[in-house]
Amino acid sequence: MVTRPRLRSALTALALVLGALFAPGIGVLGGGATEAQAVTKLTHAQATSRFSSSGITWSSSGGCSNRNNPTCTSFDQLNLASAQGAQTLKSATGCALRITGGTETGHAGGTYSHWNGYKLDFAKSTCVNNYVTGTFTYIGTRGDGARQYQSGSGNIYADEGNHWDVTYYNCGGC
Repeated sequence: MVTRPRLRSALTALALVLGALFAPGIGVLGGGATEAQAVTKLTHAQATSRFSSSGITWSSSGGCSNRNNPTCTSFDQLNLASAQGAQTLKSATGCALRITGGTETGHAGGTYSHWNGYKLDFAKSTCVNNYVTGTFTYIGTRGDGARQYQSGSGNIYADEGNHWDVTYYNCGGC
């Protein structure tokens, strides 16, 4: 017969193993990139400071940063992991990196959307294109026909023709 201390130890160990297997975003069986998690949000100023310090540039067709104007490029309410993911991409590629879309209105909705801070758009360049297509795994096309590549950390890079639409589920190994 199992004594209570041993049973408690066994149950505690089981709980820890199950927690590690099913923990959102980190668990082996938890779905990782498919479950929303609590995230740290940045202000536009905090995000631009991070980008500037990493040599990442950004542009706005409207020359503005108002989140509620679709011609602006805003980083207000950007997830910290998304900003860190851009910094990781810049560091890993050594390419010039220019952001053309952030959290401003006008993008498609959904849980893992621009508005919710999970996505950034990057200008295409030979350097970035070669890195994404040569380093990440091609995973097929999206419903809109965009070719998708998945990084080793699970982030998704979609080729939308004139830019890369990137969904950051995590910081990309920061």
